[in-house]
Amino acid sequence: MVSTRGRYALRVMIDIAMNQGDGFVPMKDVAQRQGLSLKYLEQILPALTKHGLVKGVQGKGGGYRLTRLPEEYRISEILHLTEKELAPVSCLAEGAPECSHRSECKTIAFWEGYYKVINDYLESKKLSDLL
Repeated sequence: MVSTRGRYALRVMIDIAMNQGDGFVPMKDVAQRQGLSLKYLEQILPALTKHGLVKGVQGKGGGYRLTRLPEEYRISEILHLTEKELAPVSCLAEGAPECSHRSECKTIAFWEGYYKVINDYLESKKLSDLL
């Protein structure tokens, strides 16, 4: 399941893409349009900035803008940044130890297929698809 942080990060990226024009989008404007608290955005935007998805500028005329065109962002990139894990079961999580029951597990093929469908879908969608 995608967390609130992941859903909000996606909404923030869409809002910035739709409102940046040639300038920067103030965080308070994003918060107001999206109905989100500034405190929550103060947690999300630095992570997006640190990983190069947005550029932030402080001061008058400052705010945030995308570092690339919307069609150059994959939804998977945004969600993998905000989510600890997208695997449907713990045994498929990145870095998980090998499950001792894997060889006789009747459901592992199902979960692997499910995970592949989700990952392929997220990889196939671009930020521009949501604008």
